[in-house]
Amino acid sequence: MKNVPDSPLGKMYKEHIQCILDKNIDALLDQYTDDALLISSFMKTPIIYKGREQLKEHMQGILGIDGLETEIIFWAETQDPPTLMITEQITMQTKDGEARMRFADSWVLRDGKIAIHFAGMVQHPDGSLA
Repeated sequence: MKNVPDSPLGKMYKEHIQCILDKNIDALLDQYTDDALLISSFMKTPIIYKGREQLKEHMQGILGIDGLETEIIFWAETQDPPTLMITEQITMQTKDGEARMRFADSWVLRDGKIAIHFAGMVQHPDGSLA
């Protein structure tokens, strides 16, 4: 993980990525509220996940990730309300080989947990832009 600030949300982000590296879906889900909403553009068509069971379905994808490396390109956070907006350069190994992408993630927190997560793909592994 490169360029992660030393802040409360920076710490939470590091824990988030470590859960992905460890393939620990339950610990990752514990970062979310029970009624969390995740909007994903990873498949080039928006998919909305709501609640723990649907988020768990979405997170099964982390089981196929190896060698994840993240570099923060842009970081902005607020404290009241607690929010995070980032763009990341991502490199990982998949069953099809190395994949390079750009993500744009935004979190809105409630009671210290992620209540809303915009999980955006900015550049797909095939190089196309979202």
